[in-house]
Amino acid sequence: MKEKSYAELMKVAAMKRNRLKENFVQELYVEMLLTEIQLTVEKEKLMQSIDQAIDRKDRMSFLQLSSQLKEVNKKFGT
Repeated sequence: MKEKSYAELMKVAAMKRNRLKENFVQELYVEMLLTEIQLTVEKEKLMQSIDQAIDRKDRMSFLQLSSQLKEVNKKFGT
């Protein structure tokens, strides 16, 4: 079995590091995308509930749901 040279070993190690970096970035992107989807769905549900509270003229529910929506907007960055 032929042993690899130092240069070849360094190239292999560099390629592994690059692959690890790419995987990390991809995982981070997927996590960010899932978080955004989750917050968007939560925001839409709250908006629908707020609309229903307005239709029922339920002030307490409206205030509570509006407060929750503010918190979601903080998480969402808006």
